[in-house]
Amino acid sequence: EMEAESLMVLYGDDSVEVHYAGGSRLLLSPCGCEYLYEAALPAAAHPLQPAETTRQRVAFVVSAYREQLLRALDFRNKFSSRPYLPSRVIPPERKKILFSDILEIRWPDPAVADLTRCIDNGSVKISSVDGYAHLYLSELQQEFTVEFLCKVSQSSAASLHSSQKNSNYQTGDQYEKSSKNSVAEMLLKQMRTEYKKNEHGCAAGKYREPTKAKDQKDRDGGPLFYTNCSSEYTWVTQRWSVSSYPEEWKYPLSLALMSYNLHTVKNEMKTCEKNSHTSIEADVLIDPETHVTVSSLPTALPLSCRAPHLHRWTFCDFFQNQDTEQYSCPQLIQIVWCRGVFYRFIHGRTNITEIYPGDNSFFKSEGAFLGNYFVHYAIQKGTKKREEKMYSVNSLPPDVPGNPYPISSIITQATKILQYCYKTKLSLTHNYYLCCWKMVPETDGREMLPVSLYEKVIPSIGRLVVYSDHKVHAAFWDGMTLNMVWDFSSSCSKIQVNEGVGWCKLTTPDGVQQLIQISHPGIYERYIRTAIEWCQSLNERKEIPEYTAHSVTEENWSADAELEKIQRFNFLLDNNSVLEGTCAAKNNPSGITVGKTENESEPEEISEECILEALEKTSKVIQDIESLLAASGK
Repeated sequence: EMEAESLMVLYGDDSVEVHYAGGSRLLLSPCGCEYLYEAALPAAAHPLQPAETTRQRVAFVVSAYREQLLRALDFRNKFSSRPYLPSRVIPPERKKILFSDILEIRWPDPAVADLTRCIDNGSVKISSVDGYAHLYLSELQQEFTVEFLCKVSQSSAASLHSSQKNSNYQTGDQYEKSSKNSVAEMLLKQMRTEYKKNEHGCAAGKYREPTKAKDQKDRDGGPLFYTNCSSEYTWVTQRWSVSSYPEEWKYPLSLALMSYNLHTVKNEMKTCEKNSHTSIEADVLIDPETHVTVSSLPTALPLSCRAPHLHRWTFCDFFQNQDTEQYSCPQLIQIVWCRGVFYRFIHGRTNITEIYPGDNSFFKSEGAFLGNYFVHYAIQKGTKKREEKMYSVNSLPPDVPGNPYPISSIITQATKILQYCYKTKLSLTHNYYLCCWKMVPETDGREMLPVSLYEKVIPSIGRLVVYSDHKVHAAFWDGMTLNMVWDFSSSCSKIQVNEGVGWCKLTTPDGVQQLIQISHPGIYERYIRTAIEWCQSLNERKEIPEYTAHSVTEENWSADAELEKIQRFNFLLDNNSVLEGTCAAKNNPSGITVGKTENESEPEEISEECILEALEKTSKVIQDIESLLAASGK
């Protein structure tokens, strides 16, 4: 019998940790291709007895853990930008067979489609024209769900082979086997019937068969074009916040918001004249990013990981030891599911905390209210009106028995997780940025590590260091150190502190670390104010250079670039006669050849000058070639 999950966590590196009611635990690698299962210890076990662990590739999971692993994978794929879809683990009923690869999808054009039909009981549904993807915007317009067809994970060689064969179509004369013909017709009818059932989808045309020809069938009833082999696809469901989502969903989300606004305008203008109604409707339909109706879908990660040495096989004990200050493996947290409640933490220049208790309402804390106040958004059932309530973390209402969820408990839990994340973020341990599937193989992940951008020493005060990931480290002469986050890329010289991170970390000379709220510094106001003044002065003078990972990836850490430099220099050495001739002509403008004399001092002086001149020219040539290569690469 499968154990029920009591806790599911998605960390900042896309790894997943699952705790079960019986005490067992499961850890999934960021790419999803490996897992570690730790069985619960029996009640009579010795305190020093180690737990029994099983570590395997996900594609070869044993049957005892198959269902648990599948649910952990679904949790990961629901909140990660790129899913991991091993065909061996996915049940057959969840897989579809297509005879063509889905390279791109087309969304409805707002100038042609009637977006008002997308509203269904307050929520909005946008379907692609070909039926490969759907977007559902919640009634509160703060979260949306997407469903799309995605090709199952392939090996690296297979994915390259399939992409090369994608455009190799055959004619109907080469389609010889009648069995293939019947299978193709059966699958196409299956898909066509399934999509025709989706009648309430917005502006979605009937299912379009995956071929590029307008007339898709020949006289014999078989497909006119088809690929050499079929591909397995599966439906993937993902949940994203309107405040942070992948670029692929930007256009359909704008359509959903446009549909909701248009529906609202029509409801408000029912009692007005038709002329004013038409003009407002036209204004709503104006979108600065129209005519970008074609987009690509997220692709699945390959079956095997290219950087398995970055996989972490230690459990984070924060949820078991929340009252302690030391944790075995500090990691940023993105998603937490606990007792039916979802917690989402968005880290970056905009820091947001969201709580979804499961009743179609949600709590949100951001900006100046981050970690101090939570706003509860809900829709009244009868009137369908939007209502908002604000809760202060310092004075939460008591939990009342009988309520669907305890407001005080879930806000307190979210605040603890948020403070833990900022302790991790301000610890200057940058290893949590290393995600195995996001790493560039040529650089071994070094392009993801932050670098020092600016360092300043102020006499009798201290030293300030600014890193490329917006971290600021201030070391004062009295032994106090301060870590905080500051966005130096902002064009505004005056920045409200609470719009960034609401906490900073202070370390005393004896090693005691404290997380201090910037808005309530207390006795440490002098240190925090000094660090903020430093950062504001750097913002005003714009002394912090813009950092791009391009320079680190393609210049500093590229072996090919270094080999090219060596080849250029060797070429110049092999053709040094040209340089010597140039030097001789320059030093002897009369054109008279100077022969060797018994005194060797004069040729030595001439050769030194030639070497200096040759090195200068060599350096200039290399710089010109590098600038030319950089310009052509862009």
